[in-house]
Amino acid sequence: MTWLQERKQFVKALLSNPAAIGAVAPSGPALAAAITASIPPNAGKVLELGCGTGVFTREMLRKGVDPARLVLVEQDEAMSSSLRTQFPQAAVLQVSAQELSRDSHPELDGIGAAICGLPLRNMSGAHHHRLLTAVFDAMAEGGSMELFTYGVRCPIAPGVLDACGLSARRVGFVPFNLPPASVFSLARRP
Repeated sequence: MTWLQERKQFVKALLSNPAAIGAVAPSGPALAAAITASIPPNAGKVLELGCGTGVFTREMLRKGVDPARLVLVEQDEAMSSSLRTQFPQAAVLQVSAQELSRDSHPELDGIGAAICGLPLRNMSGAHHHRLLTAVFDAMAEGGSMELFTYGVRCPIAPGVLDACGLSARRVGFVPFNLPPASVFSLARRP
């Protein structure tokens, strides 16, 4: 996908559903590098939520993640179609991330790591709880979910993290993104 095609696809999705996009521009290369930094090529299956134009996906492939081990979740129909074309070996699920479950999506079995590109600040605590429950139910012990936010604090409320048995820690700040972003890692508490 060319730079111009990516921008056109992003703007079209933004104009049709701004709350679902939650950004003013596609994530940049510095954020893609930061959010995928902890994903080793041998992580097992990697779940990516809110893939958009595939910026994070391309970075994982660049780092050696097997495309057949990717489970890409994107609700937007045009973006899902584009992801299927760009990454034909990956499993692409066109579904709301809050509706994920291993019962209805067997592709989730064996997830070793997750990346979240969803606009979490635009979601309720109940949505966060359903999302985290689904992700960590599918994830192997020791797995983590990396997410980003344009704020300085984790977008998941402490009460939701507690209810899910998770902890969050800030693992990076990316000043060279539009807008600047913080990266957090969520993991099960010991």
